[in-house]
Amino acid sequence: MIERSTRKLGVLCMIIGRPYRAAVALSGGSSGEGAGPRMPAKHRRTRILGDDLYRWTMIFTGLSVAIFILAVKSTALHSGTAGRFFFVYSVLVTSFELSRLVAASFHSTTSRACYELASSQVYEPEVSFVIPCMNEEDAISISVVNAFAAEYPAEKLEVIVIDDGSTDETPASLVRLQERYPLLQVITFEHNQGKRHAMSAGFRRARGEIVVQLDSDSYIEPTSLHELVAPFANPRIGAVCAHADPANADTNLLTKMQAAYYFLSFRILKAAESTFLAVFCCSGCSSAYRRSIVVPILDVWLDETFLGKPVTWGDDRSLTNRVLAAGYRTIYTDRAQAYTICPEHLRQLLKQQVRWKKGWFVNSIFATRYVVRQYPLVAVTYFLPLIVLTLATPLMAVRGLVLLPLISHKLPIFYLVGVLGIALLVSIYYRAVERENRYWPYVFLWSLLNLVVLSFVLFFALLTIQNRRWGTR
Repeated sequence: MIERSTRKLGVLCMIIGRPYRAAVALSGGSSGEGAGPRMPAKHRRTRILGDDLYRWTMIFTGLSVAIFILAVKSTALHSGTAGRFFFVYSVLVTSFELSRLVAASFHSTTSRACYELASSQVYEPEVSFVIPCMNEEDAISISVVNAFAAEYPAEKLEVIVIDDGSTDETPASLVRLQERYPLLQVITFEHNQGKRHAMSAGFRRARGEIVVQLDSDSYIEPTSLHELVAPFANPRIGAVCAHADPANADTNLLTKMQAAYYFLSFRILKAAESTFLAVFCCSGCSSAYRRSIVVPILDVWLDETFLGKPVTWGDDRSLTNRVLAAGYRTIYTDRAQAYTICPEHLRQLLKQQVRWKKGWFVNSIFATRYVVRQYPLVAVTYFLPLIVLTLATPLMAVRGLVLLPLISHKLPIFYLVGVLGIALLVSIYYRAVERENRYWPYVFLWSLLNLVVLSFVLFFALLTIQNRRWGTR
């Protein structure tokens, strides 16, 4: 089993043109199979056959949907409702989505290989939680309580909270938490300096070999800490991103839509990137870093500027990119579960999305140089196409939803069918990898919201790129 997993990883790394040298070390571990009671062979065969039948049914259905999408686009081209450029764009989008689903399907193989070394030894390094906060008098308690509840040796665990100039009752909440947890360390900024400076102060204070960085409205399940830390047994791993879901998913329709979006963002996009051992954004709400890598680059990271002004958003993406540029690998794991609070109102969501778009745009410019040099195949097949398609999508939305109806007096039926077809394709994969998740129907609503509203946020983000106010917490 171990040799087969390692061989698959080696083949995959040869495909991407940059062999993963640490794969040799991974072959020394135990896969951990065989633990616990074994079900009867007949039942195992039935389960395997059932899973295989379900998986192949999903694959066949997904391919059928992809063919249907292309057929619809071809019909639109021949009927005169879509130009050639629009048709090419549609083919590229469909192909890109398919490639992400295929890449994400290999995530489990890569993940298993990354965990095998840790399973062959007792790996429990010192771990430091670093939690920046500002005006989080209610949420900060949840983060701290869950950090101290982690199922991990207490003598190897520390929790550091950085109060970034809070003006509400957050300082009082931290005092009460220190009474409950005397080992809680609190760093207080008299005035707000921004999340980067708060994170930097936490990293410098931390004594742990591994630093778990959390947003103040996020937490990791206490049983997940070992799973988040385990991949660092491989010295080439520089950062690990946990799987995050909204803790308030059932609040309203908008949060349910975001629950679907979070699953897709992590289980498809980050899983696909992790297949190539190059996750480009280890989420700020719940990720772990090797401290010895991060501390030497903190000053450069803090001093980042764009168009003459400090960069105050995209902290997590920027830090991840610098870890990758230093030659280390970054991965995503669905074995470590985290939760975060997502926006409950559209205005909050738009504000968040503008901040994220700014961070994505600026960091994509910075990252292009090292990605093309260090990961040429990933750059050509994923990174650069993602940039092009992201920039083109709002333009295509304007054409399909505004210009086409005004000029030709035709409803954008083919365009909407294509968008919903992509949503269906993604939903099929969603159901295939996690049948228990009940938020998959909201993929369709999220796709429509993204089409009608969120795709245009990029325009506003670029027009207000010099506005850095939303970078502070």
